[in-house]
Amino acid sequence: MGSADDTKPFILSDPLLPSAPSSAVAAAVAASEDDQYPPIIYNHGHRPLRDLTFLILFLVLSLATFALGIVASFRQNPNRSHASSFIYDSASSSCIPPSSSSFSVFNSLSLPSSSSSTFLRDLIWTLVITLLLALPIVLALLSLLRYFAKQVVYFSIPFFIIIPIFLNVYWFVACQFGATCRESFPLAYRILVLVFVFFLIAIVVWIIVSNWHRIKLTVHILRIASVALVSNMLLLAVFPFLIMGLLVYFAPIVVFLVLVTFNGKIVPTKGEDGLYFCKWKQDRWVPAYFALAIITMIWSFATMIEAKVYVTSGTIAQWYFSIEGVKPRSSIRSSLRNAFGPSFGTVCFSGMVLGAVRFVRAVVDSAGREDLSGGFIKILLRCCANFLFAAFDFVNKFTINFAAITGESYCSAAKMAYELLRRNLLSAAFVETVSTRILIGLIFVISTLYAIAACAILKATDDLGTETYFVAALAWLLLMIVLGYFVHVLENVIDTVYICYAIDRDKSEVSRQQIHEVFVLLPLSRNHRPSLHSRTPFLA
Repeated sequence: MGSADDTKPFILSDPLLPSAPSSAVAAAVAASEDDQYPPIIYNHGHRPLRDLTFLILFLVLSLATFALGIVASFRQNPNRSHASSFIYDSASSSCIPPSSSSFSVFNSLSLPSSSSSTFLRDLIWTLVITLLLALPIVLALLSLLRYFAKQVVYFSIPFFIIIPIFLNVYWFVACQFGATCRESFPLAYRILVLVFVFFLIAIVVWIIVSNWHRIKLTVHILRIASVALVSNMLLLAVFPFLIMGLLVYFAPIVVFLVLVTFNGKIVPTKGEDGLYFCKWKQDRWVPAYFALAIITMIWSFATMIEAKVYVTSGTIAQWYFSIEGVKPRSSIRSSLRNAFGPSFGTVCFSGMVLGAVRFVRAVVDSAGREDLSGGFIKILLRCCANFLFAAFDFVNKFTINFAAITGESYCSAAKMAYELLRRNLLSAAFVETVSTRILIGLIFVISTLYAIAACAILKATDDLGTETYFVAALAWLLLMIVLGYFVHVLENVIDTVYICYAIDRDKSEVSRQQIHEVFVLLPLSRNHRPSLHSRTPFLA
């Protein structure tokens, strides 16, 4: 750190770099020279507008949703709520309102019981306290992963097995002593469920044992991601900020969806008995507006997700390519400006593709569950659909990350990211899935321990009966959602660092030596597993 030369990138001559076959390296170098690929760097300068067509389409859909919603709010028919009270007038062959006396409505309101008020009070306080404790838990977990990643990972792994075993035995014993559960759930079925859950636990044990050789590498990847995230701590506030903006954007659309149902008229309808009665009939354009509004909301939500990834990638990339010890200025602000400025069309394009693929995948999965006895053709079609989804994930894995770094359009970023990884013999489909699985298991352990503690406190303070488990389950779910967001941010950080490492490798440079020393150990393919002991004396 003393001399100026130490801060300059240098040519890779590290003996720890994986020695690929000479023919493969020669082929990759030849392909690189033939295609004349320009050097890839983070684009700090002016970025032109990209994917303008999709930006215009998104704005047109949004404006149409709001404009038609405003029109629907002025054209609403207030008589819809009294449609059942209208009577058919044979003289005018139309529906007329009844006398004013018929509109009198008597509502019987029951006061909440003391038990229900206690339940609501405990539920609200438990969720509020959980939400307040979520941020300190996230910060504590981030700090532990930064300094004690090895201890945290190895300490938490046994709980991946202990907690499911405890919960499985606990529900079985509690159901045995509970009269209601024992009567409604026969012993044979309880034993069957108990054995099935133990079978699932055995699968988890097998997964852990089969991936044990990658745990050590996972520890160092998590530590790198934590260091990068600590250096850009405000990234944790980006998604809540975007969520609040999205809720403000969604609020009038939801109101319009309610008001549009009041667009129609009360018309006479002939019944099976030959008599006429009055019925509410919506305008024909109402279902079309519902489709428009739902498509706009799905696209907007997917675009918000991709904007979060874009901002995270742009911020982490600026940190990665900066000089050691020098923190980039306004990196999050510049990433936000790029995401909602010149690259907003790219973000909209990525959100459209993501939303469409998720929607089609949900439809295919739903159809598969409803028609389990489908023929060979249907099974083949589902396999083809799953293959296409996997191909999309393969191509789209680093597209938005690359677009955030270079400012390229969506299609150009997808092609360049794939070519970058191919030239450097890196996998576009695999970074280190064990890292995400470990994190998911870790937040499951934390959330479950928190829920058990909350359940014990509720049992000691109030007698809610079985409702105590419901409150604890909601607290567990809320904490899982918050910690799941933290895991998703760390996953985006890992992906960004990986693509930045590929850019360094492509230029034969090292921007951050510690990261290269870890990421160089990642397998070049799913079947390539380098030995940690033979190549990492510095990681001991």
